[in-house]
Amino acid sequence: MRVIIAGAGSVGRSIARELLLHGHEVTVVDRQPSAMRVAQVADAEWVLADACELPTLRQIRADECDVMVAATGDDKANLVISLLAKTEFGVPRTVARVNNPKNEWMFDEAWGVNVAVSTPRIMTAMVEEAVAVGDLVKIFTFHQSKADIREVTLPDDSPLVGRLVGQVVWPADTVLACIVRDARPLAPSPDDTLEGRDELLFVTGRDADEQALEQVLAGQEPS
Repeated sequence: MRVIIAGAGSVGRSIARELLLHGHEVTVVDRQPSAMRVAQVADAEWVLADACELPTLRQIRADECDVMVAATGDDKANLVISLLAKTEFGVPRTVARVNNPKNEWMFDEAWGVNVAVSTPRIMTAMVEEAVAVGDLVKIFTFHQSKADIREVTLPDDSPLVGRLVGQVVWPADTVLACIVRDARPLAPSPDDTLEGRDELLFVTGRDADEQALEQVLAGQEPS
């Protein structure tokens, strides 16, 4: 797979290193000479140019890449790069970094973005997940389907402790996808018994009722 990464900062370089380790072909482009830290990702192709400009995208053969990653620290630049890659060069997949969560609403298909990654939002979710027991926490939203991954750690006194998974009626558009117990992921079956401190991971559709799920977790009938 050929991947172009616009933005050679720490985020872009980290992505490039991971992709190279998995055997992909990587081009890194940035307009700042100070960002050209070629030795840190020596196996990538490096280009000093502005990825917001059409001549640059032609130079790096954007029409031949499988994925364009817009990973600069500027949200406006990431939107422009994604839009040009999608509309002018027909790049099959675009991934854009969201630096300011307030701008997240713009990162959609209208701007050529297939997947938007908001580092601040992900970090917030990780903090909440780390400290919250018994609270339902949204971990991630899939950009295209708008489905969510939600997590809850069952407290020891949860009304669900001791019940079989098959005895619990989850709300519509809600699927219990995984149980993490003692750091081990388990594929839930109807005969599994829920235990205190189990970490439950749900996939919920865009029309799922979060309040109904919270009521089930509290041992109540959804209203």
